[in-house]
Amino acid sequence: MSALAEWDSFCVIVGSSAGGLIGLQFVVMTLIADRPRLGSPEAGAAFATPTIVHFSTVLFLAAALRAPWNAILPVAVVSGLLGVSGVVYAGIVTRRMRSQTTYRPQFEDWSFHVMLPAIAYATLAISALAAPMHTREALFGVGAATLVLLFIGIHNAWDAVTYVTVRSKHVDSRSSSES
Repeated sequence: MSALAEWDSFCVIVGSSAGGLIGLQFVVMTLIADRPRLGSPEAGAAFATPTIVHFSTVLFLAAALRAPWNAILPVAVVSGLLGVSGVVYAGIVTRRMRSQTTYRPQFEDWSFHVMLPAIAYATLAISALAAPMHTREALFGVGAATLVLLFIGIHNAWDAVTYVTVRSKHVDSRSSSES
């Protein structure tokens, strides 16, 4: 389909970026696994897991858009389901953020873990609805949602790594001063 062919380079760039960042997240988690426990599994589900979900969504969208579709409707259905699922997932993340007790979320946390992802996933769902009638414009909506999810993932990964690093250094310095 020619409308999707024009998005070839975009899909390759964001898809490979998302795949590489997923791998990097696993490396970081492995490196910090030996550090003292700073939180609870609930905090990981609220703050770390959504990052992998967003990166995986970007990777999946890039792959789905590169598939040899004969029409726009099947890819619109796939991206629409992904968008609706993402909005539901933002609600799950909200519940997880409220129920965890390790860290008190600030406005930035609510923005990057709930509000912006919900907007990106809603844009994806709306773009899917518009795709049959306004394919070109809908693909720009999908592209924008994909980039927003990629940048959210980068922000959240950086935020988590710096939080764990600073917090573990604080714990290490307290432990050494008590010795």
